[in-house]
Amino acid sequence: MSIENRLNELGLKLPEAAAAVASYIPVVVQNDFAHVSGQLPFIDGELVTGRLGEDVSLDEGIAAARACGLMILAQLHQALIPLDRVARIVKLGAFVNSTPDFTDQPKVANGASDLMFDVFGKIGRHSRAAVGVAALPLGAAVEVDAIVALHPH
Repeated sequence: MSIENRLNELGLKLPEAAAAVASYIPVVVQNDFAHVSGQLPFIDGELVTGRLGEDVSLDEGIAAARACGLMILAQLHQALIPLDRVARIVKLGAFVNSTPDFTDQPKVANGASDLMFDVFGKIGRHSRAAVGVAALPLGAAVEVDAIVALHPH
């Protein structure tokens, strides 16, 4: 089954890829690896902002991380990389805007991790970092970046 068919089966639609907000490129491909810059969570076109442990619930954080994962896929698509070319999701880095006493960053990051498994199956399993941070760009609740192995042309 193609990844596009899998997305349809899951009822998922890729959002419009967000433009870079500073001096970087959203996707760099080197040696059949796509390095995707950190993506922010947009749900229904609105940026999810706030801090876990303060004004964003765990469920909202998980949904935000999932939205970041969808934006990673949208960035690959925008960079003209067919999603069927993905050989493996190698690593995700999840940054969670959270209070010092919030310790469920791994649960939040599961929103993006579970999405990759849902979409890609076993090649969606990856290594990961999930860290709490004091602030994120534009006040985002979560940011996720990725390293993706690609099948050669």
